[in-house]
Amino acid sequence: MPKILSFDAPENFSFKATVYSHGWSQLAPFDLDSENWKLKFVFDTGEDEKPISAVIYENEGKVFIETKAKTLNKKLSEKIITDTKHILRIDEEFSAFYKHTDKQKHLRWIAEKKAGRLLRSPTVFEDLVKTICTTNCSWALTKKMVSNLVEKLGEPSETGEKTFPTAIAMAKMPVEFYRDEIRSGYRSQYFAELAEKVALGIVNPENWLDSELSAKDLKKEMKSIKGVGDYAAENLLKLVGKYDGLALDSWLRSQFYKKHNGEEVCEDKLIEKHYENYGSWRGLAIWLDMSERWHEY
Repeated sequence: MPKILSFDAPENFSFKATVYSHGWSQLAPFDLDSENWKLKFVFDTGEDEKPISAVIYENEGKVFIETKAKTLNKKLSEKIITDTKHILRIDEEFSAFYKHTDKQKHLRWIAEKKAGRLLRSPTVFEDLVKTICTTNCSWALTKKMVSNLVEKLGEPSETGEKTFPTAIAMAKMPVEFYRDEIRSGYRSQYFAELAEKVALGIVNPENWLDSELSAKDLKKEMKSIKGVGDYAAENLLKLVGKYDGLALDSWLRSQFYKKHNGEEVCEDKLIEKHYENYGSWRGLAIWLDMSERWHEY
């Protein structure tokens, strides 16, 4: 029999809006069943326990986590619930953001759909590696690199599904492994160096979650990681709860041209000016504005 955990969802939470918030639900070890609105994930439980495969879903104001674990003690149960709340951004508050978007008729759908939470991984390290996998390549290649990392370096659960690899697991592999097996190209050196620094405690991305640095200074710290430029850093800022940066890339720019500029190319300064009234929420405002059609469920 599966072991089922649950917790109450806040009133302004939407499971659908969260899992459809961006592409993370398509990256292993996530696996979205969009027909039944269930999100699969494989939780790393630490060195002493086997990973746990689970299915996450919402029903009547509660979030359920249906696990395939044969046994599930209190400590593991609490960790899985904590990780799930982190993944779904359960404890974040968006009322201040909704006050901004409700002023614009074309953005009122955001509060109505209870959108705003951006799905993330249980660790910042995983989000960091995945973000580097999104730079300068197609989405298909991003998915392939992440799948390779999980398949070749992840730890299997009792039922065979694998976790995202830890920094320790990644640090054991040479640059050639990332180039030849993961097919990560120029990122190969970055992955090997990053994993080693995190494994040795020289760099700790998890500290970014509770950092007291300003968004500007935290962005600078993120950019000290090889492979992280302006776009990647501003995306990572969103995943740790800071929405100051627009994280402009070719897709966002093209969508803005179509929606707000008569399909004419314009300078980034015009895009920045368009969202300046959203203040520290401007990065979230542009993302939801440009991805509105994803939320027609």
